[in-house]
Formats: sequence, C-alpha cells, structure tokens
Amino acid sequence: MSRKGNLFIVSGPSGAGKDTVVERFFELNERSDVHLSVSATTRAPRPGEQEGVNYYFMTHDGFRQKVAEGGFLEWAEFCDNLYGTPRDKVISKLESGIDVILVIEVQGAAQVRKLFPDSVGVFMLCPSFAVQRQRLVDRGTETAESIEKRIATAREEVESAAMYDYVIINRVVDNSAAELETIIMSERLKVKNNKKIIEEVRKS
Repeated sequence: MSRKGNLFIVSGPSGAGKDTVVERFFELNERSDVHLSVSATTRAPRPGEQEGVNYYFMTHDGFRQKVAEGGFLEWAEFCDNLYGTPRDKVISKLESGIDVILVIEVQGAAQVRKLFPDSVGVFMLCPSFAVQRQRLVDRGTETAESIEKRIATAREEVESAAMYDYVIINRVVDNSAAELETIIMSERLKVKNNKKIIEEVRKS
C-alpha cells in the first residue's frame, strides 16, 4: 500500500517560535516518515546554526542566480533578507510518501499554496505581542530597530491567519509540538488522503 506525502506549511510572525517548536517535534518523534525542508537564506547565521541543518546560507547574488534557474519552490524577501525553498528535495520526498514540513514566511506560504492547493497550513502565534517582543529581545541577535520592525511586520502577518487550516498558540513549546503531531496525524487519517489505499484494500 502506498500514499503520497502531505505538505505542511508552518508560518507565523518572527519570534512566534516556529523553528523551536518544529525542532522539538522532531526531538520527541524519531521518525523517518516526516521530513523537515531546509530553506535557503541570505541572512547571517545565528549562534549555533549550521549550514545545511538550519539553513543553506547564501549570498544575495547566489540566491538571485538560483531564482533565475527555477531552483526554488518559493522565495520571498523578509526584513531585507531573501528566503527560499529548494524545489527538488521537497518534490522527491512527497512522491516517496514522506510528509514534508516547510517552515516559511507568509509571503512564501502563499506561493506554495497556489502550487499545492492540498497543502496544510499551520499558523503559529505568540500569546501576545508583548510576549513576542520579549522573545525577540531574549534572542540577543536583533537591534532595537530590527525588533520594532519585526513587530510591525507581525501585526500585518496576523491578518493572514485566516488563510491557514490550523492555528497553534505557542505558550509552552512541548505542548505546541504535541499539537503539531496531532495535526499531522489527523491529516494522514482523512479519507481524501487515503483513497489509493482504500482502493487497494477493496481490490485485495
């Protein structure tokens, strides 16, 4: 029996904890049937981030060249940096029946959902903008000006939440990771995602 993988798009304002929650999901669930897509970016690595693990770090020129070659499933500019999803790796995983999680900005998510209308959107939020601001301060990687710019962008991005299928209010990371697991399993069990398997059982 076989199934095509589901594509999960996790978006949300900067500081909502998207990367942290997804990383915790994989720590709590050692599984080979869910793959985290690694994005490319032109921003500088943060402390502890590794090439090819957290992001593929690129120059602006290198990124633009890859865009021209059609190498990204989506790409977007966010806070003066470019972000993109490598096309080939995502497609191959889905075709082999592996679920793929994309952690991408709202702009990029809109592009992907046009290409993959059956993708599942998960919007992640902080409990409040005050909590979000404090999380950005605690990172210690942003200037005061950058933080306020990200908060202003977040207020605009929240308006996009209605375009998504699920929302996670990230109060406690472990709880949010468990909610993400629930969403993934719920989607896998939907009849529309199992028609091929149902037909194989019917003919067996």
